[in-house]
Amino acid sequence: MSGSYTYKFDVTMTCGGCSGAVDRVLKRLKENETNILSYTVLLDDKSANVTVDDESPALYEKILRTIKKTGKGVNSCVELDSNGNKIRDVDVVLKDE
Repeated sequence: MSGSYTYKFDVTMTCGGCSGAVDRVLKRLKENETNILSYTVLLDDKSANVTVDDESPALYEKILRTIKKTGKGVNSCVELDSNGNKIRDVDVVLKDE
């Protein structure tokens, strides 16, 4: 597959501090990962959306691990194509958990 993909993570966030923590770690990750095109953190939707141009499992795991380091629960994740259509559900359990 080619093109961009968005991972939509359902994250347990209850306040601005929660969403701010997720935003900070994703901002740092984006600064260091050229394959991350953009991200948004939406408290109202309790989601973190990360758009990438590389569908590699290693990049997905790095993003998931980064969000989980905040201590916020990641309840589910859906992969969307560049048009916002669901491609598949993605596992949110890390191999070493």
